[in-house]
Amino acid sequence: MPKIAGINHLLAVRALEKAGFWIARQGKHIVMTNGERIVTIPRHNPVNALTMGGIVKDAGLSEAEFRKLV
Repeated sequence: MPKIAGINHLLAVRALEKAGFWIARQGKHIVMTNGERIVTIPRHNPVNALTMGGIVKDAGLSEAEFRKLV
């Protein structure tokens, strides 16, 4: 699993919005969807590197694609 360190949860949300995701609901976690996939982002600063790597993988993006969006 890729490691993507030092990403603030708000930057991750903005990057996923650029990739076509939108916020479905919020609470202690932010749940985003693009109609096909659902990803959950914890409200931690920064998000754990392994967790962020899993989120990017679940979103169907590569590490390089995600870094371009950030």
